[in-house]
Amino acid sequence: MAQFISDRREIDFLLHEVLDAESLSKKHEPFAEFNRKTIDLIVSEARNLAVKEILPTQKEGDQQGCTLENGKVTVPESFKRVFQIFNEGEWLAMTEDPEWGGQGMPRTVTSPAMEYFNGANYPFMMYPGLTHGAGKLIHEFGTDEQKRLFLKNMYSGKWAGTMLLTEPGAGSDVGALTTSAKKNDDGTYSITGEKIFISGGEHDLTENIVHPVLARIEGAPEGTKGISLFLVPKFRVNDDGTLGEFNDVVCTGIEHKMGIHGNSTCSLALGSNGNCIGTLLGEENKGMKAMFLMMNEARLLVGYQGFSCATASYQYAINYAKQRVQGKNLLDMMNPEAKAVTIINHPDVRRQLMKMKVFVEGMRSILYYVNYCADMAVVAETEEERAKYQGLVEVLTPISKGYVTDRSFEVCSQGMQVYGGYGFIEEYPMAQLLRDCRITMIYEGTNGIQAMDLLGRKLGMNKGKPVMDLFGEMQKTLARAKKIESLTPYTEKIEKAFNKLGEVALHMGQTAMSEKVLNAFANAHPFQDATGDVILAWMLLWRGTIAAESLEKAKKKDKPFYEGLLKSLQFFVETHLPITMGNLIAVKNTSGAAIEIDDASFAG
Repeated sequence: MAQFISDRREIDFLLHEVLDAESLSKKHEPFAEFNRKTIDLIVSEARNLAVKEILPTQKEGDQQGCTLENGKVTVPESFKRVFQIFNEGEWLAMTEDPEWGGQGMPRTVTSPAMEYFNGANYPFMMYPGLTHGAGKLIHEFGTDEQKRLFLKNMYSGKWAGTMLLTEPGAGSDVGALTTSAKKNDDGTYSITGEKIFISGGEHDLTENIVHPVLARIEGAPEGTKGISLFLVPKFRVNDDGTLGEFNDVVCTGIEHKMGIHGNSTCSLALGSNGNCIGTLLGEENKGMKAMFLMMNEARLLVGYQGFSCATASYQYAINYAKQRVQGKNLLDMMNPEAKAVTIINHPDVRRQLMKMKVFVEGMRSILYYVNYCADMAVVAETEEERAKYQGLVEVLTPISKGYVTDRSFEVCSQGMQVYGGYGFIEEYPMAQLLRDCRITMIYEGTNGIQAMDLLGRKLGMNKGKPVMDLFGEMQKTLARAKKIESLTPYTEKIEKAFNKLGEVALHMGQTAMSEKVLNAFANAHPFQDATGDVILAWMLLWRGTIAAESLEKAKKKDKPFYEGLLKSLQFFVETHLPITMGNLIAVKNTSGAAIEIDDASFAG
């Protein structure tokens, strides 16, 4: 079953030949132990855990789902044992400070583990994933007392964590929330309100669940400027670390969803009986600033969730196409004695598999590269270098979430198509992968919001320096590729795409600050889509350059792999990049039709 999650050869190529992950151990003392041998061991252990323990729970989690009875949520039975094994392996806080129970790994090294675990069962992985994010908030903004009481218990998986933002009637508009906080004489706050769509908001995996909650202190300004962040545990925690009384956080319902059935998506009532107590996390009225730390990390996690569905779908589709016998070879159609062949021999199936291959390889490269940039910001020797890599992370976050999950859903749909009618039947894995993947385009900020973030914030951030730094990195790859004659047909076309993107980005940035601002944002998502395509082309060129350089001296067993990378580059440049160029032209038109049409002209 291992092949149905991800390709180990591909992962090793990215880690060691593209990103040179081992070099991080030589640049930063806390990373010193993560040499190649250790990295490979971590990847192997993550793969074993994913395949042997987590993957078998995927289908049961989907079929069994979660149940609510008397305010208590029960998760699929198989999750409990796996959650224990996962925590015993100390996988929950891989990148965090060992002082608080973390492993201190570079984020680059954790990338394969995130891919394997989420590919095996990402609805299950939402429980430790959200716990890590909530713990990160406490680590960054908590008082010494809050860290002492909560952090180790969360990073060990003894307690879980969530993120309480969304409310009825205030979905993406967080500033419209109505949850209130009244300050008490002892410095705590009484919290009252309702939250919805809370992933892992209630469950029976842990003895306590710690909720970071956005609320408005009585008298605080309206909108996002008046929002504060509070720490609200399901059970109060005594000064000695033991659990106290129930904290009036009640699960009032769980959603019956299209996918991710194994994760409990809850409605929570806080303070219905006037007895919900929270402590301020960070500063008053600075809750959104703090929460964005978790949201940015969560958006990258969502990118991995969507991608994990895509890479699993691709692996299943390859295996199925190599085994499923149906129809004669096209060249033997008129031969009455010709036997049926496996469907991987049919040109249209090969096209579908090739499209899946190209996008899976490119998306994996984007996600791993963002983690690599985060590590480079840590090991940077100068403030300028640190700011450069942090800026790259910021610019690439909406691409990693928005573009990657859009493309991941397309890959899952393509995988279902390879299976034909069987792909539509729940007995096979493709239906669940497609259903589970769909939410990744919606939560943690819809992909339309990601596109608005890219256009409205990231393009002009720091006077455009992060975007220029990104183009600078692209140009480095282009210069290296130009030295290889066999890549010339691809480098020329990709260079034109780079230049066109720069031209369109400038136009969109200017339009967004003009009287045609609404036109610009009506085209923000197509702009994000085209930007992602060009970044993916860069990644494929980077990979293809290394493949071309390595091919002559490669061992016989590695030659097909490198040749496959070059075919991926060729396929994308010849079949998809022309579509991207057309999209860039369309985006530059900045059509105002969607803005100008009268509301009454929409049917309904």
